[in-house]
Amino acid sequence: MRQLLLIRHAKSSWKHDVSDAERPLNKRGFNDAALVSKSFKNVAFIPDIIFSSPAKRALTTCDIFIKNLDFDDKIIHVKDELYDFEGQNVIDFITQIDDSYEKVMIFGHNHAFTSICNIFGDQFIDNLPTSGLVVLNFDVNTWQNVKNGITKLTIFPRDLK
Repeated sequence: MRQLLLIRHAKSSWKHDVSDAERPLNKRGFNDAALVSKSFKNVAFIPDIIFSSPAKRALTTCDIFIKNLDFDDKIIHVKDELYDFEGQNVIDFITQIDDSYEKVMIFGHNHAFTSICNIFGDQFIDNLPTSGLVVLNFDVNTWQNVKNGITKLTIFPRDLK
């Protein structure tokens, strides 16, 4: 079995004159990422590896989760192909994950993550919100064969407030 945990980056700020990749989180983003990560702490999920988009908002969200979940930051790998908004690059990335990893956590972006949740999961998600978390289970032995999975868990900030 393979488990994929997708986390959309937390709410970012548009107040700064920086490139899209350098946009920081805003106050709500920090608060929502902390809220979701602390809620997820009760779930028995320890990733074998963590991947993140290189965008500042994704990496900061990743950092908040890692700290709140007490995960080892040595298993974080930044991958340029995860700075994707459409989804095909992320899908290609997922299907090429080394099969020695069974539980994978990825931090990235919309619309890619909403699309991937709906392509691979069995529950329709209209829009994966910022700081939204989805766990997908696949009854396969290789990442190359992920297709029809089960949406095992969703945690959205609005459900925790």
